[in-house]
Amino acid sequence: MSVFYGAAYYTHLLTEQEPYDVMYKRVLCDDTRKASKMYKQLGTLTAILPYIILATASVCPGQVDLGESTIGANNEVKVGFATCPDTSPELLAARDTFLDTRQTPPANVCGAPCNTNCFTPAGGGPDPNDCHVIADALLFAFQNTAPLFVVGTGTNNTIVMTYRSCQTFFVNQATSVNLEYCRSDWAAVLDWVAFNCQATQNAHGGNCVATDQRWFIQ
Repeated sequence: MSVFYGAAYYTHLLTEQEPYDVMYKRVLCDDTRKASKMYKQLGTLTAILPYIILATASVCPGQVDLGESTIGANNEVKVGFATCPDTSPELLAARDTFLDTRQTPPANVCGAPCNTNCFTPAGGGPDPNDCHVIADALLFAFQNTAPLFVVGTGTNNTIVMTYRSCQTFFVNQATSVNLEYCRSDWAAVLDWVAFNCQATQNAHGGNCVATDQRWFIQ
């Protein structure tokens, strides 16, 4: 396990590559408590999106696709939007809370520590270079668009980015407050997990969970 403090991490220094035009897509995945539990139980399943590793067709059970397009210099990056319908009491409460918190300034969690975990066994992981393309795109957006992004609660609690074999997402588990995070921090976490949770470590990906449990990156 390693602990990140923002963009600073204490393992391998990764080499730079040319930035790619990758944009993020927002996925409307509702029940954050159920999603968090589901992600921990995935293990080696490939029918549902594992931790930071596979570009699968769906992000959550009951997903409804709202549209898809392509972006990038060669239209190589897919951008999709989806919603995950659910009527659980937790979700309904989260939706009610979201209505109350839309006007509340988001909590800035840039630089907040998170614990990284690799998931075993080896096999089925992504090409880490595909994940690095997304990391480069995050840094490109950090420099040319805005350094920060906001992740809502309830139906807006997940942002997903996909390139070839790699898919990564940021989930806001705080049902009462929107979160603001740094694109450069996400890039650092993604790069570390992609290159250090591979077959040589008997792993196929991993995640980074905030020490206060309010958010995680997979």
